Amino acid sequence: MAPSPTGEYHIGHIRTLLYNWAFAKKHSGDFIIRIEDTDRERYVEGAVERILEVITAYGFKWDEGPRVGGLYEPYLQSERLDIYKKHAQILLGKGLAYYCFCSEARLDKMRKEQLKKGILSTKYDRRCLNLNKAEIVKNRTDKVSYVIRMRVPDDKIIKFNDLILGTIAVSSNDLDDQILIKSDGFPTYHFAVVVDDHLMNITHVMRGNDWIPSTPKHVILYQAFGWNLPYIAHIPNLKEMGAGKKLSKRFGSVAAKEFLDEGYLPEAILNFLMFLGWNPGTDKELYTLEEFVDDFSIEKIHKTDLVSFDRDKLLWMNSQYIQNTEDSVLSDNIYKFFEKKFEKDRIKEIVPLVKTRIKILKEFESLAGFFFENPVVNKKSLGDDYKKHLETAMEIIESLDNWKLDDLNEKLMGE
Repeated sequence: MAPSPTGEYHIGHIRTLLYNWAFAKKHSGDFIIRIEDTDRERYVEGAVERILEVITAYGFKWDEGPRVGGLYEPYLQSERLDIYKKHAQILLGKGLAYYCFCSEARLDKMRKEQLKKGILSTKYDRRCLNLNKAEIVKNRTDKVSYVIRMRVPDDKIIKFNDLILGTIAVSSNDLDDQILIKSDGFPTYHFAVVVDDHLMNITHVMRGNDWIPSTPKHVILYQAFGWNLPYIAHIPNLKEMGAGKKLSKRFGSVAAKEFLDEGYLPEAILNFLMFLGWNPGTDKELYTLEEFVDDFSIEKIHKTDLVSFDRDKLLWMNSQYIQNTEDSVLSDNIYKFFEKKFEKDRIKEIVPLVKTRIKILKEFESLAGFFFENPVVNKKSLGDDYKKHLETAMEIIESLDNWKLDDLNEKLMGE
């Protein structure tokens, strides 16, 4: 898995991580975390640590990556810049990449002119493709800003076999001469991911199907270097229930941490995510991670573009996990969730009374908070006889054998 520290870690990324992790474990492979932090404009300070904390909170352990090291470290792309520059030079030497000195103003003008002509998918016009060595040296000596572009072959069918979707093919004429190294010296995602996947001996690439349009670019790079293509599988993206759009904050949480903060159990969320794109072919709904690893296969992943994120189903599944959790364990979870706000021993006494009504941990406070705090009452509004009425009510309640609500109301209101 290769999260990008440009914001909060999305719940959809946890689903993709889960599938990759299960596949690696089933086939005795290594599960690797690599941080793709080359987009410096969108980089969020502290995001790397937050991502790793969230992944850990969901119970995942990685074999190689940040914090644990491994054969192919470093695992932050920002620490691998020399590697990408070296490989860009290899392509330049082969004539499969070239320097581009076009300014942003010139590129913007070019795109507008193409749009006026009805060209909706604008592409670089290759103005810098055939610069001679003297021109390149002069521009670099004059410190003209530049990028390095991939020389996409002309009139070629670029195809690959998707383990889920089958053969996918596009014409190279529809592809742009993508940027490999940006003007700040950092690689683009497309370049870095190919170089790293090859050098780290990644055998299988499993990601959301919104990456399908990018995959032909990666195929071209593999061919340019003369490397074998890894196995590729694109899985369905997540959408809101009853909508044709991706998950949205308008309907609820989308960040993986937000679900934990709401009081969903990580094991319940993972169980729910298992079925968002995969089906074992049985009626079984509650799976442990070990059972999921045993049953998981790429062949059982749906070929659809989008799968529904049913928030009601997630709530139900979480309630099932809560009800199936031992009281002592659930009490500890509640104690930690509320950051020791409530006395632990008192929680253990109360959990059996409210357990069947708790769907998410945060509901414990609304269901049982009165056990921990005396109610705030305006005594002036009670009148002079409130003590007498309370004592009478207590006598009635203490004498009851039947605690049904209707009978209780009848006794109290009858007095």
